[in-house]
Amino acid sequence: MKAWELQPGGNGLDGLELVNRDDPEPGAGQVLVKIHATSINARDQSILAGQYRMGPITEPVIPLSDGAGEVIAVGENTTRFTKGDRVAGTFVQGWIDGAYRQEYRGRVLGVPMDGVLTEKMVLDENGLVHIPAHLSYEEAATLPCAGVTAWNALYRATPLIAGQWVLLIGTGGVSVFGLIFAKAAGARVIILSSSDEKLERARRLGADETLNYKSTPDWVEAVRGMTGGGGVHHVVEVGGGTLPQSIASVALGGQIHQIGFVAGREVPFNAPAFVGNFATLNSVLVGSKASFEDMNAAMVVNGLKPVVDRVFDFDDAHAAFEYQKSAAMFGKVVIKT
Repeated sequence: MKAWELQPGGNGLDGLELVNRDDPEPGAGQVLVKIHATSINARDQSILAGQYRMGPITEPVIPLSDGAGEVIAVGENTTRFTKGDRVAGTFVQGWIDGAYRQEYRGRVLGVPMDGVLTEKMVLDENGLVHIPAHLSYEEAATLPCAGVTAWNALYRATPLIAGQWVLLIGTGGVSVFGLIFAKAAGARVIILSSSDEKLERARRLGADETLNYKSTPDWVEAVRGMTGGGGVHHVVEVGGGTLPQSIASVALGGQIHQIGFVAGREVPFNAPAFVGNFATLNSVLVGSKASFEDMNAAMVVNGLKPVVDRVFDFDDAHAAFEYQKSAAMFGKVVIKT
């Protein structure tokens, strides 16, 4: 089978090579999946650049955590899936439900485990979920990390309720999922971007208020003004460097869900505003299989679909990575197999 591998010591895309591997075979309790589509996250770009928090890779690894495909064989004693089922792998293999635990470290697809940028892969049956019937493989491939992360932020710790304000920073995968999930709950959404064109696309998806953070870099007053002065109830904080402004924008008792660091890892902490607003800061690491299945159920009931910006062919993985980190991306970038 064909697979893309990241090579130790590689320099960005120069280290991403198309290789041939032996076809895998499922063992007891395992499932063999024909991968039909995968998607790229900011995490994958960090791994490619050798800047991920776990450090540079030391042996060849197949990248990407997010993919969807079809079950083509099952091993002995496998009970949850049968041939022909449409499935996606969970980001953290073995995290079924409950709180994240130390034992789950090292069980993440795309580093340190082999990921999904391959034609076939074997996974434990408890590391897979059925995907919604109304989604294509390309759409379902965006769910495991970006979708579950946005869902876990808004509905796991202190669930979002109708009428509340949600602040979303940027128009990448997690933020656009946050917009879709928040509007489905009847919430009001403010979304920030440096592109007026992207803000218009966000409005068409239901955003109530938009703000260009390039023309308004100090956006706290503007955001609070949009809420009538009360502040936002939930912030999906993917920027990192924007955390001080998010803290200053939050309502009394509001929730700040820290997810990423696309705006920088050097993060000053606005302690007076944080304490004064009685805010809660939640660290969100994607979510469990149970969270994934809860999200899928909500997507089915509400007919929700991810936003896929562009789809690349398997052999064009380099171009897909380049586009995903560009300023042009809105939502998710997918590679079909």
